[in-house]
Amino acid sequence: MTVQPPIATAPAADVPPMPEAPPALPPVKKDRRILRAVLRWTAAVVVLAAVGASTAYGITRMERTDVPGLATETDGRWAYPEITKPPLPSGRPAPFAADNAASAHYADLRALLLPAPEGAKADKVLAGRDGWLATKDFLSVYGSKEDRDDLRQVLTDHGLRHIAARGWTTPDGTHTRIYLLRFDSGQVADVLQQDHLTGYASPNHALRDAAEVNTDEEFPAEALVMNVRHYSYTESKPYGAEQVRQAYLVSGDVVGLVVQSRKGGAAAVPFQQTVILQSQLLD
Repeated sequence: MTVQPPIATAPAADVPPMPEAPPALPPVKKDRRILRAVLRWTAAVVVLAAVGASTAYGITRMERTDVPGLATETDGRWAYPEITKPPLPSGRPAPFAADNAASAHYADLRALLLPAPEGAKADKVLAGRDGWLATKDFLSVYGSKEDRDDLRQVLTDHGLRHIAARGWTTPDGTHTRIYLLRFDSGQVADVLQQDHLTGYASPNHALRDAAEVNTDEEFPAEALVMNVRHYSYTESKPYGAEQVRQAYLVSGDVVGLVVQSRKGGAAAVPFQQTVILQSQLLD
C-alpha cells in the first residue's frame, strides 16, 4: 500500500485574509415570500373547507328554527315560522323516554302538526271539527273504493284513536297535506305500517292520481331523524297533469302521511324539507 505524501501548505503569513460574508441574496427573500404566501393560501383553503363542511352539515340537519336562515335564493326551500315542540302534560314522559313503554305522544296531536310556511294559503277542508279529521275524509286521499274500504277496516281493527291534519297551497301551486294518526302504542303503529301501508318499492295502497309510484331515490339518507322512520315515494315520468310525492312516517304511537302535488312536477327540496321538519316535531 503506497502512502501519499502530505499535501504541502503555504505559511500562515502568506494566506490572504478571508473576505467578509456577503449580504443575504435577494432570491432567499423571494423564496421566503413565496413560502409565506403558500402558507397563507393553504390556511385559507383549510378554513373554507371547514366552513363548507359545517354549512353542509347544517343544511343536512335542517333544524326546525335554522332552516329559513340556511336557505338560499335558488334551492327552493320554503320559509317556515319558528317551530317549537308543544309542551307535555304535567308528569307525562317524552315519547321515547325510558319510562314510556308504549312510546306514546302525550302532547296534543294537533299541536304536533307542522305549521304552514310563509305565504301559503290554508286548506280549510283539512281543519276538520275542533282540529280532528273524520276517518272518511282521511280515506278520501286514496284512489280506489277497494283501498278505502280495506283501510277503513284496518284502521278500525288497529284501534285508531284520532286523526289530525293540516294542508296548504304555496304561491307556486304546490299543494301539501299532512295527516297524523294516533294509535294505542308504538307496537300497534309498527304492525300497521309493516303489514298494511308500505312495501319495499311502493306503498300498498295508491293515492288518488298517483297509481304508479316508486321509492324516492332523491331523499338524502343523512337527513334521517333518529326516532322517526320514513318511507318516501314519488311518481316517475311520465306522470299525469300533476306529480305526487308522498312519505309515510312512523314515530312511536303516531303514523303520519305527507303528500305534496303540483302541476308539471313537485319539487324535491320543499318536499324533503317538509318531511324532515314534521319528523323533528314527532321525535
